[in-house]
Amino acid sequence: MDLYIVLGVERGAPSGDIKKAYRRLARRLHPDINPGDGEAETRFRQVLDAYETLIDPDRRRRYDAGQLSGITEEEAASFGFAGFDFSSRVHAERTTTFGELFEEVFSRRVGREPSDGADHGADIHARASLTFEEAWHGVQRGVSVTRQDTCRSCAGSGFRRVAETRCVACEGTGAVRSVRGHMVFAKNCPTCGGAGRLKQEGCSPCHGQGVAPRAETLNVRIPAGVAAGARVRIGGKGHAGVRGGLPGDLLIDVDVLEHPVYRREGDELHLTVAIAVHEAALGAKIDIETPDGPVRLRVPPGTQSGQRFRLRDRGAPGRNRRRGDLVAEVRMRLPKVLDERSKELLREFGRINGESVRESTSAKATADKQ
Repeated sequence: MDLYIVLGVERGAPSGDIKKAYRRLARRLHPDINPGDGEAETRFRQVLDAYETLIDPDRRRRYDAGQLSGITEEEAASFGFAGFDFSSRVHAERTTTFGELFEEVFSRRVGREPSDGADHGADIHARASLTFEEAWHGVQRGVSVTRQDTCRSCAGSGFRRVAETRCVACEGTGAVRSVRGHMVFAKNCPTCGGAGRLKQEGCSPCHGQGVAPRAETLNVRIPAGVAAGARVRIGGKGHAGVRGGLPGDLLIDVDVLEHPVYRREGDELHLTVAIAVHEAALGAKIDIETPDGPVRLRVPPGTQSGQRFRLRDRGAPGRNRRRGDLVAEVRMRLPKVLDERSKELLREFGRINGESVRESTSAKATADKQ
């Protein structure tokens, strides 16, 4: 069978004439317009075979050379055009082309599985203000949040079972139709999924989303050693996922109030220790208070004011479970009130050591200039 004769075009007809001839014949022969007419259905398959062969430049060249006879009748029958209805109004707009409609059919044939609509829940952000001691040792803290929780009416499905009824959206046919140019395109009803019957309906309390707002106070454990600006993540305590999706997380940004004695820098703990003149001069062992209890600091003889001492593994807990160091800076302080005996001793001390102090200061200044 000559494919050019099937379409009613000349052998050298341009592609535009082939498309026009195909549209004209398809509107007249499509099975939806001729229900139960086997002859029209066979003729339509022949028209489709001819169009697909002649519209493709490579297949048309091979056909003209006698190397191709077109697709078989079985292949044409498997094409699946039952989704189209060509019985639309004669004066419908002509802007929609067959290519656009066929592209939609092809995409449906090769189409993906429909999505179940599940969406991951969003994270919830909150803040917690802690004292220095609470951050150092860890604390249980109640955090009040309003989050989207799984709907208790439908258990998160978004639907509830009802007595089976006819779908009103498609009037029980299982298909809905929409006009596209010269044609009416039929597809499965999205309300009933093509069944034509409804066994469930959208959940009213959650409007079919499977989640509903819920205010609650969560008892959250803030780990020991958390620093200011840190973020604590509580998995699964954010907004519930939509229609069975995974829940989000609760993210708590931590603020730590300043302490009058301790200062944290990374994993190091800094503090200032007051010592007396005789302790700096003669050396001493001083008990200093830390967040973990008293620690003994050894001050060697001749210690200068402002000198720093590092105590290993006495600082804050780090991420690798190792603790930082404690850095103690000593500052010499004189008593505010001195009795006559103390004043006399200090004068005697100055007469003996005053020159050496000035000499050491002058030597240091000379060394700095060099």
